[in-house]
Amino acid sequence: MRERITVNPSVCHGKPCIRGLRYPVENVLEWLASGMTTEEILADYADLEREDILAALSYAARLTHMNRSERLAA
Repeated sequence: MRERITVNPSVCHGKPCIRGLRYPVENVLEWLASGMTTEEILADYADLEREDILAALSYAARLTHMNRSERLAA
C-alpha cells in the first residue's frame, strides 16, 4: 500500500493521495459511495489503476480499526 497511498505536504494539502497524483483517497471513496463502479472510475480517470482503488479501500479499512467506538450524535 505504501507505493499506492502517499502523503506529501505539497500535494493536496498533505491529504493521502493515490501514487502522488492529485487524487485524494477521500475522492475515490466518495465515488464508490455514490455508486460508481470500479470500471466507471477507471474509465473516467485514465491514470488510475484497479490496484489504486483497492489500496484506497484498504487504507480506509485500516483507519476504522480502533479499540472502542463512540456513538456519534445525529
